[in-house]
Amino acid sequence: MPAVEPPEPTGFGEIPWLEPYPDALLDKATDVGPEARYAQTESMSLAFVTALQVLPPRQLAVLLLRDVLGFHAGEVADMLDTTLDSVNSALKRARSTVQRSDSREPAPAPESPTERALVSEFVRAYESGDVDALVALLTTDIFVSMPPIPLEYRGIDVVSRLFAGIFGSGRRVELVPTRANGQPAFGAYLRAVTGIRHGSGLFVLTLAGDRICAFTRFDSSVLPWFGLPLSLPAR
Repeated sequence: MPAVEPPEPTGFGEIPWLEPYPDALLDKATDVGPEARYAQTESMSLAFVTALQVLPPRQLAVLLLRDVLGFHAGEVADMLDTTLDSVNSALKRARSTVQRSDSREPAPAPESPTERALVSEFVRAYESGDVDALVALLTTDIFVSMPPIPLEYRGIDVVSRLFAGIFGSGRRVELVPTRANGQPAFGAYLRAVTGIRHGSGLFVLTLAGDRICAFTRFDSSVLPWFGLPLSLPAR
């Protein structure tokens, strides 16, 4: 595949400290039924995709702490060194903004046939470097970010060129499945000529219907949080 010039980013992130949270820890911290778990997954998707794009930092922090992690308003006020009224006001504004901004299809239920099929197609396309197959899985407004690097890419045309540039360089990775923020995630391991596969990041997918609407790549330093090694041995 010929080399492709990478596109210019369409934006620059303002929240470099955003980090993924292992689903395994959520399972230990909460005891809810299937319906509540699905609702929690949807709220986490909103918080990490829609909210990240449209909310100012203070409103985003309040939304995450209240609606995703389930802290009480008083606890959030103490964490952010602010008043209870300020927390409640920020949460009201954040919820209103997210409700107005998010018009995507809901994500499929975790581990549902729709989610499993989409994840399987993604793995097959990404590991083989098949740009066309990968792009076919994305929404037209696909959003790619890579905290703590502030570069952001939005829209199918720009993201298509981004992945073409990645795969055109000859880089190939193997993906090890996990879950983060209530969403499908993968430890990504770069194939080396020595046979050793070095961790290159954690990919988190946000789904809308039967498509991927956001792709977030975190630094490889977070892999141990998910019980994943920093490298895989040669085989």
